[in-house]
Amino acid sequence: HNMIEDHKTHGTSYAHIRAVNLDEYQGLPKDHPQSYAYFMRENLFKHLDIEESNSYIENGTAQNEAEECARYNKLLSELPRDIQLLGLGSNGHIAFNEPNTPFGSETHVVDLTENTIKDNARLFDDILEVPRKAFTMGIKQIMQAKQILILASGQNKADAVYQAVRGRVTEAVPASVLQLHPNCILIADKGAASKL
Repeated sequence: HNMIEDHKTHGTSYAHIRAVNLDEYQGLPKDHPQSYAYFMRENLFKHLDIEESNSYIENGTAQNEAEECARYNKLLSELPRDIQLLGLGSNGHIAFNEPNTPFGSETHVVDLTENTIKDNARLFDDILEVPRKAFTMGIKQIMQAKQILILASGQNKADAVYQAVRGRVTEAVPASVLQLHPNCILIADKGAASKL
């Protein structure tokens, strides 16, 4: 909302910004109301002067998963990220990198856990509509960003926040790898930060 307000009120331009999304549900076309492409376009991009050609996301309807992952890996190698915005899953996942995803992972297709499917069901009319797979940027690529900003809210994230910040660095808690990043900022509300 602040970006949109700055653009409308102060004329802040985003014409030279490039946006690279973390993930996309497999099987959802970019015009599906629950796709991340649709969400970004409707809630942010269409309110700014960012060029559509400067926003990048995995193709959820790609027929060949390996080719799509290779395409996105090549794109990421050519687009260094200045800042990476992350959410935190209640099981410690970042992007759709579920627990036990190798820290060296690049773009891949993941089978979403029941925990993640339940977390995302609130965005769909029925839990059965939640896709079971997604394309996601890998942990290695997330860690390549110059700065990372991770957001967590709600008591249900308290364990994940504690493990990410004070737990041991382990692939069992993907967000714990952020302890190794030289420039990572966590913003958490009282509920999410309650176990720190």
